[in-house]
Amino acid sequence: MPSSASGQRPPQTRRTATVEFVRGSVRGSRRRALATLPSLFTLANMLCGFAAILVSIRGDHHLAAVLIGLSVLFDITDGAVARLVGAVTPFGLQFDSLADLVSFGLAPALLAFTLFSEGTDGWDPLGWVVCFLWVACAAIRLARFNTTIDPTADKRYFIGMPSPGAAGVVLASVFAFGDAMQGRDRLWVLLIVAVPALLMVSTVRFRSFRSLVSPKSGRPYGLVAAAALLVIGFATVPVLTGCLLAYGYLFAPILVPVFAPLAKLVPARLREALS
Repeated sequence: MPSSASGQRPPQTRRTATVEFVRGSVRGSRRRALATLPSLFTLANMLCGFAAILVSIRGDHHLAAVLIGLSVLFDITDGAVARLVGAVTPFGLQFDSLADLVSFGLAPALLAFTLFSEGTDGWDPLGWVVCFLWVACAAIRLARFNTTIDPTADKRYFIGMPSPGAAGVVLASVFAFGDAMQGRDRLWVLLIVAVPALLMVSTVRFRSFRSLVSPKSGRPYGLVAAAALLVIGFATVPVLTGCLLAYGYLFAPILVPVFAPLAKLVPARLREALS
């Protein structure tokens, strides 16, 4: 009886061995390509952050804010892509944190400093201290996130304000206040830096929207509705939309408990559809 009929594997010839080797190489190449895909978005995140630093030094603050905003988008995308292709790795986690330190640590601090100091490089201790506070808090926030592994923690929340959300406060302020932020006599500008910086290293809980933007979500209605509202808002009233988004997230730990009872007024079917 032939070996194929008896259920045994036929003897491997040189040709079949070559075919299996080629197929395995193709599968391995595809897996490697998928594994590197999230890192490309992380690299784009770092590139935008680095470009924001350069244009901040040149004095183009609005362009720097736009570039940091693009970094936020790439930061959100690389995590979603990594979960989609199953390429969440320790290397990707560390690479993402290093990119975030450039884009949401150094870039916003330098953007705020060049605004406050009006492009001069003289001794400005107050601006130096506050902007360094931002960089230090961002680094501590990212290091704490990477090293804190608590399987019992509620995955719906971050402990401390995420660095992209903190950077969004600076971006929204640049577009909303513009030239009014420039000058050493505008000490209130330092609050825009100091408050989010301290919240990054605080123990205040901030809502995580990773489940909302997850590509494997079974009910993406909330994502679709949020994306539609953001597109309409940024297309019609971009400055107001950015301020509502950034400052709303900044004050969310205070506002959510206050307005939580109003959620009961929303019909249950609508809440379920948007969840």
